[in-house]
Amino acid sequence: MLKGEDIVLLLKLTHQGPGWTVRTLEGETTIPRSVVQRSLTRLWQAGLFDRGRRAVNVSQTEEFLIHGLKYVFPGSVSGESRGFVTAWAAKPLVDKVAAASNDMPPVWPSAQGDTRGLALEPLHASVVEAAQRDPVLREQLTLVDAIRIGDARIRGLAADLLTERLSGNPDEH
Repeated sequence: MLKGEDIVLLLKLTHQGPGWTVRTLEGETTIPRSVVQRSLTRLWQAGLFDRGRRAVNVSQTEEFLIHGLKYVFPGSVSGESRGFVTAWAAKPLVDKVAAASNDMPPVWPSAQGDTRGLALEPLHASVVEAAQRDPVLREQLTLVDAIRIGDARIRGLAADLLTERLSGNPDEH
């Protein structure tokens, strides 16, 4: 069974160069080495990661993230919190979706956050720090959150943008 840290690492691996190590993944995501190692095994068992090539199986990953993730990791939005915007309130979707001015945006709760919104529990405790260290990962995680909690229109937009990023053709980089 996949865990939240597996999705964070899967997204991170989609844009890692060939020289990555478990130690570099630990440093860039703040997920402990032993957890990274177990996560790579679960990703391999799920068919999302190819151990031999040390690469993500992009087509399977795309299918899982777009069609299965919201069922395996449904978003849990709770009360008001300070945090960092995610889903449709963050780049790259914020420029494509007109939100009502009185709607509170979804946020990853964090005392260092710059926005007041509705708390969305992240996939893993490392999400906020990992997203601050890696802007590409941050965009991917916000798109995944839009798929987890968005309506059909937002999920469709997020799926299109995520597909572009997984195929290596992002429109906003």
